[in-house]
Amino acid sequence: MLLGGVYGLLALGLSLSWGLLKLVNLSHFALAFLGAYLTYQLGTQFGVPPWASLLLIAPAFFVGGVALHAVFVRFKVTEFASMLVTFGITVLIESLIQWIWSADFRKFETPYAQESLRVGQIFVPVLELTAFVCAVLLAATAWLCLHRTLLGRALRAAAHDGPIAAAFGINAGRLSYGLAGLCSASAGVAGVFIALTSTLAPSQIEAWIGVVFAVVIIGGLANPLGALAAGVLIGVSESVTMATVNPAWAPLVAFSILIALLIWKPKWL
Repeated sequence: MLLGGVYGLLALGLSLSWGLLKLVNLSHFALAFLGAYLTYQLGTQFGVPPWASLLLIAPAFFVGGVALHAVFVRFKVTEFASMLVTFGITVLIESLIQWIWSADFRKFETPYAQESLRVGQIFVPVLELTAFVCAVLLAATAWLCLHRTLLGRALRAAAHDGPIAAAFGINAGRLSYGLAGLCSASAGVAGVFIALTSTLAPSQIEAWIGVVFAVVIIGGLANPLGALAAGVLIGVSESVTMATVNPAWAPLVAFSILIALLIWKPKWL
């Protein structure tokens, strides 16, 4: 379940970007790992605690997301083209990470890395639990903003029918910049927790793309709570597979579930 929380946290920004902006931002994963490496560097070389790194990385990524969206708007990048463009950005960021930090595996060791809470006979790791709680809070906040505020309703209206929304005075362009920045900032938040809970290597970016891509589709586009639920579903399924069958089968779980659901075609998907 805690692993699924990390999946849901990473899927949140992509789900909103794809569902509301009609942009398939594959660089979201590379940005998350860039945030993870920045957290590692700030912590190991300068002694910056993770919470302080978060306060630095999230605003910086927000600005970067706004700048990238400005490029998309300027050149009128379509949904399909955005996937190709951001895949190229992913390759560039991965190469940059490998150039600066090399391809070696790195682990951000913190004093509380081994701390856990005992719940009955179960020991719950503190860092993974913190990541899960953060994922729940962000997903719930995003859902409430989309469905219980005028700003969120305006975003959904603009995504559903831009010209009609504009006729009612909704400035879809201005809203899209803010949303793009928030999506990138969420990648930075996910990156901080990836640094705290996982071993880092540039090659892992591709491994996460497939799993989280499946989480986004299963959870539904622009559905924060759906992304979190799908992340938990995939995380639990992978863990059960590793424990009962073979760890080598775990990477097949996400797409097996996705294919089964696409064949079944439930109404909520």
